[in-house]
Amino acid sequence: MLRLPATLMRGGTSKCWVFDADDLRAAGVTGGPDGRLDTVLASAFGATDPRQIDGVGGATSTTSKAVIVRPSAEPGVDVDYLFAQVGIGTAGVEWASNCGNCATAVGLYALRTGLAKPVHPTTTVEMRNENTGVRLSATVPTPGGVVPELGHATVPGSRALGVPVALGFRDPAGATTGALLPTGNGVDRLEVSGADRPEPVDGAHSAHGSHPAYGVDVTLVDAGAPAVLADAAALGSDALETVDAFSGLVPTLTRLRRAAALRMGLAAPHDPVSHSVPKVGVVAPAGDYVTSLGERIAAADYDIAVRMLSMHAPHPAIGLTSAVAIASAALSPDTILAKLAENRPVATLLRLGTPAGIITAEVSLDDTGAVRTVTLHRAARAIATAELLVPALLQESV
Repeated sequence: MLRLPATLMRGGTSKCWVFDADDLRAAGVTGGPDGRLDTVLASAFGATDPRQIDGVGGATSTTSKAVIVRPSAEPGVDVDYLFAQVGIGTAGVEWASNCGNCATAVGLYALRTGLAKPVHPTTTVEMRNENTGVRLSATVPTPGGVVPELGHATVPGSRALGVPVALGFRDPAGATTGALLPTGNGVDRLEVSGADRPEPVDGAHSAHGSHPAYGVDVTLVDAGAPAVLADAAALGSDALETVDAFSGLVPTLTRLRRAAALRMGLAAPHDPVSHSVPKVGVVAPAGDYVTSLGERIAAADYDIAVRMLSMHAPHPAIGLTSAVAIASAALSPDTILAKLAENRPVATLLRLGTPAGIITAEVSLDDTGAVRTVTLHRAARAIATAELLVPALLQESV
């Protein structure tokens, strides 16, 4: 039986199992992505079962996550962390992206475990995501140099209290592709299967039952993480749907993600399909709607309506890397996002209407007008420390 020390952390609206790289090494787990680590995580989470009954996974994309943390050798950086999106109903593990909510948890974890030293009155933990190379900072209140166990901060999508964390994404543009707009265009047109095309308003069907491909206007952006953001109306959406209603667009958006991956140079035609990169969703003008917790949101209270996927399912809120991509694109001329956000009341703030509520991104620019930092305010707390027991039979299969 393999025994792995781990800490269960909540970061924002995600739960992440956090592993110290030294503990994995001591347990003999020395392989990286696509090696022994994949098999061990899949076994520990019970990944092959869609309910993840025989493991510590939460059976949703926001709760089937792991992070491996180590001290950083890079000057000015406290910790490096590697993010894993563990499969649900499959043994696969996705390593291609970052998770801002888990980064929130990493910041607090680093202070709790001594990987970063707390100082009065606040401490900023400098972090580097190994998946993408993106630099982040997590600023946590540490009065008297003491790391709080609990806090009074909340985030949209959860009424649970946590320690407040200001998560900043440093110079987020182009970490994966080398450019904020990988194709050089503010708007691109992607072809998707006509079988997924929304029916016309009058309910008429196409002649002869044919389903030709049709074009969808999108903004392709690489900031925080690569993302494809589609004009919601082109897909029969208003980006105000409930999570259940939005699930009807999953097949179309899955195909759109693949088309975007090819256009952005993230994949070649014969490469395996990734269900995590690029991030994919729809955007639309602000409108009145009701959140998943029953709160009424007025159109005047935010700037852009957005609905995103997380792996194979609608995201219950929004991934923070997606929020960074949207905020960065909104400040780039000629994108779909820039047009939607042109009347926002504060130029450096972008308020996003998500199924969970309004999430605000604070954007700072450098002297050239490029995005320097995108900051999002989150909450985190430690839930448990544990020793995970990974069956020896699955260990020995690698």
